[in-house]
Amino acid sequence: MLEKLMPNQYAESIFSIDIDELLKHQIRAIITDLDNTLVEWDRPQATPEVQMWFNRLREAGIQVTVISNNSHARVHSFCDPLGVTFIASARKPTGQAFMRAIKAMNVSVEETVVIGDQLFTDVLGGNLLGFHTILVVPVASSDGFWTRFNRQMERVALYWMRRKGMISWKERH
Repeated sequence: MLEKLMPNQYAESIFSIDIDELLKHQIRAIITDLDNTLVEWDRPQATPEVQMWFNRLREAGIQVTVISNNSHARVHSFCDPLGVTFIASARKPTGQAFMRAIKAMNVSVEETVVIGDQLFTDVLGGNLLGFHTILVVPVASSDGFWTRFNRQMERVALYWMRRKGMISWKERH
């Protein structure tokens, strides 16, 4: 089971993901989480840096769909000003939203990466379907109620992964 929680890649933030490297591997699409992946879970709008990141992806020809377990109102108010496609109330880690996203973007699993800050939703959901998964450090050290529970489970999983020599990156906050 730990293997399904293991991301293919680890990054400090979305900004440290090399867009040229994605293109070199024929990546044409990104499925990304919203809360604590792109911005803090309680920040309603994108920061200027996140807006620039989306613009760089567009210029590179990489499509993006935000998939979030959060409400339609929350995800819509964040994505709409950016002109970014989204799926809210996604029920990650189930695969339905991931598959809807690649169908809408007209790409394959192999041409898509999944980016997120949680093992039990983003990484597990992506791994179950065969996506390349990238785990990022949460942008905030605080979380909503349900995410706090997931973080406790994550700490246990990361402890065992570290003990088994599966991961080498430093502890997350």
